[in-house]
Amino acid sequence: QLQLVESGGGLVQPGGSLRLSCAASALTSEYHAIAWFRQAAGKEREGISCINRSDGTTTYADSVKGRFTISRDNAKNTVHLQMNSLKPVDPAAYYCASYPELVCTNSPPMPADIGSWGQGIHVTVSS
Repeated sequence: QLQLVESGGGLVQPGGSLRLSCAASALTSEYHAIAWFRQAAGKEREGISCINRSDGTTTYADSVKGRFTISRDNAKNTVHLQMNSLKPVDPAAYYCASYPELVCTNSPPMPADIGSWGQGIHVTVSS
């Protein structure tokens, strides 16, 4: 069974950067993409980025486009989310997730399509 573990969260000042990592185990060939989601306090979970494992195609939500960069290391079954120019609107619990039918398209991934979630990692932006 696929397991994804997030790391790299923490506290950063506005305008700062953080790099999140998502380590996958049991990542078989049926999983074509991995996505990042986040959920701020009192808000719905949103999909923010996605990357296809085969060709590296990426997708970003408008809220993070130009500031966040998703990348993959297929040899290590790891996906990273480089977050730059962090804003006060970015604090949230961040999750990586996948399912066999997930393929990155022009639209951000939908949380409703995810069957199970990991623990996530918290990101706090504060001076």
